Amino acid sequence: MQFQVVATEHVNPVSLEANVDCALATEKLDGTCCYVTVYKGRPHLWARLDRKPTKQAEKRFRKHQRSHRSCKGFTWNVEEDFKAVPEAWIPAHRVKHHSGRPVPDEHGHIPGWVPVEKHNKQYCWHSSVLDRDVVAALVLRPSGDDEDGLEVAAVPLADLLEQTLELIGTNVNGNPYALGSKKQPVHCLVSHGSVRIRNPPPVDFQQLCSWFQESPAGRVEGIVWHCSDGSLVKVHRHHLALRWPDGETCLGERPVVVRVGGASDEYSGSQDLFASFSRLNGHRFSRLPDIQFDS
Repeated sequence: MQFQVVATEHVNPVSLEANVDCALATEKLDGTCCYVTVYKGRPHLWARLDRKPTKQAEKRFRKHQRSHRSCKGFTWNVEEDFKAVPEAWIPAHRVKHHSGRPVPDEHGHIPGWVPVEKHNKQYCWHSSVLDRDVVAALVLRPSGDDEDGLEVAAVPLADLLEQTLELIGTNVNGNPYALGSKKQPVHCLVSHGSVRIRNPPPVDFQQLCSWFQESPAGRVEGIVWHCSDGSLVKVHRHHLALRWPDGETCLGERPVVVRVGGASDEYSGSQDLFASFSRLNGHRFSRLPDIQFDS
């Protein structure tokens, strides 16, 4: 039996307690989650890796879930029920602990992170947005001088410490933002909460449905509300039985300027993507998918 998360017409009391109506509404981005923290003494990019149960443990968990219509009351043996993870793996901040050990969430996973190592092909697209020599990353963010515009900038990883970000681009989640091409892949990081939604709809089922379907600003995967108490409230188009992606995206239709500058030879020994963007420094594109590098 498959379980699907759907929205109801009633706002979760927890969200109301967090004062979601006054929260900062930001765009939910469709990529893969990343994290920046220290590794081996330097700021480092980490990739999302959830610790998942073995097949046998998964069967027991699903059987319990089917019979009780809930995951409550199921007991995990974290030492024996979960697949091995790399030695450098760390649990995510919001993971609960019991007796010093991380506890699985309601899906039976333990969210966590692994450092993006230079020669690990599994994380090659993560590596493509990094310049390890100057310890910087390619970040897509709102432009400082154009409230509708975006900019691609080279940002020191030290400035991103303890942030979570989304890796988006050509080879991530079907590329809903139409970045790059198979011949010239383009990827970048976007800090969570950085892309604000201006004039967001009220937290109301029908008004959210209308906004997603009718407003140009509603061509997003979802909304994440950042509440004053630090909690996050999310709604995804799929929760409302709406398609995603569904044509052009709000993010993809915004103008973008490249700000990957510095000394002319700064990225000469860099990853190809950094060098390509540095040659476009100062160039403006009318849409995100229009970014192209000279052959």
